[in-house]
Amino acid sequence: MTKESFMIRDVPQKDRPRERMTQHGPESLSNHELLAIIIQTGTKNESVLQLANRLLNHFDGLRLLQTASFEEMTSIKGIGKAKAVQIMAAVELGRRISNLKYDDRYVIRSPEDGANYIMNDMRFLSQEHFVCLYLNTKNQVIHKQTIFIGSLNASIVHPREVVRP
Repeated sequence: MTKESFMIRDVPQKDRPRERMTQHGPESLSNHELLAIIIQTGTKNESVLQLANRLLNHFDGLRLLQTASFEEMTSIKGIGKAKAVQIMAAVELGRRISNLKYDDRYVIRSPEDGANYIMNDMRFLSQEHFVCLYLNTKNQVIHKQTIFIGSLNASIVHPREVVRP
């Protein structure tokens, strides 16, 4: 059996991603195995594991996959509308979970607190974003708003754009 011809049915039952996740938990799986569970099926000529691996290779891993557009995903052979929507929904759920705050409102006591508050959203952006955090009198975040998206390394913002909201 060549590598090109292996299908998920050729993998022993106990070694398949779903079964391993059930037995050993999600941390026992690689990124492409987790992605394979999300997209569920491969193509006629490619197993779901091979498709997931090719998808990750195309986007150079999870970092670029998280920002991939619907059109970018569906341009990949084997990723149709349904699979692209499933992947985008999973990425969005992960983003929302990572942004959950357990306190009622996040308190900003230092510039580092402000950076920590927005770091998950801004970590992998490819352009400058001018983001304002609006605080109440107790320095609790009441609103976050992107005021301007600039170029690769600059954002030009007028003070009235910050004060208006």
